[in-house]
Amino acid sequence: MLPVRRLPARADHAIFFESVMIPHDYHLHSNYSPDCQVNMVAMCQAAIDAGIAEIGFTEHYDLHPDEWERDWFKADAYFIELERVRAQFADRLTVRAAVELGEPHIFRTECQELLAKYPFDYALGSLHWVGRRLVFDPQFFSRPADEACRDFFQELERMTRLGGFDVLSHFDVIVRVGYDVYGEYDPTRYEDAIRPVLRNLIDHGIALDVNTAGFRRRAQMLTPGVEILRWYREMGGERVTLGSDAHRTEHIGNHLDLAISAIKAAGLTHLTFFERRQPRLVPLA
Repeated sequence: MLPVRRLPARADHAIFFESVMIPHDYHLHSNYSPDCQVNMVAMCQAAIDAGIAEIGFTEHYDLHPDEWERDWFKADAYFIELERVRAQFADRLTVRAAVELGEPHIFRTECQELLAKYPFDYALGSLHWVGRRLVFDPQFFSRPADEACRDFFQELERMTRLGGFDVLSHFDVIVRVGYDVYGEYDPTRYEDAIRPVLRNLIDHGIALDVNTAGFRRRAQMLTPGVEILRWYREMGGERVTLGSDAHRTEHIGNHLDLAISAIKAAGLTHLTFFERRQPRLVPLA
């Protein structure tokens, strides 16, 4: 587990959270991801306009053979542009270097080589594929809900058991399309499959991305929601980050106030920030 620097609950930290509407947005993209057309400058300006103090560009690094833009990420060009926007917005915005690793347990060698070569501040781990099934394809859900959801959580357990990344993206991302198919989603039905994943996160010091992209879908929910966050806290977990999963400027920071409310409702008291893959916990006001 990575060492964590825990900051005391001082008055200046309280002032920080009170003076900034959203402390950070640690899951967003630019045109260095194949599914985003917006440049870094525009995304940075949108974050400033939304009152966000710190962001991280988590570009997709996907190697699955069925990905439509496999191995699209160009790290050298990404870091050149990142340094340019860091300099441009230095007095108004902290910009972190990050990456969203697709299926890091399957492509472990390639992912670890990428993280060793470049000065990332943190790495997201994401599960988009279960075998040859894409979780954003309605065909993934052309079977009973229990079968589809359990397949996903079992693969997520395998992924998190190996670790090798800093933040787990959109814990139960299956709701984005699964809710459209089934018309419901109740994580308590899968508690026995979810808790082993949470245990892996705690054992490896991996934070949870409290992701709000589900509010842009029929599901209208956080991933993970307050139930899973509460289980995580009860088991000893404490590391969470905020992520809008924005691919457009108007989505940056969306509903992160609701994510903060859910974090507090679950009994969690800190947000986790990263620099050069070293975590630090900052208390919520």
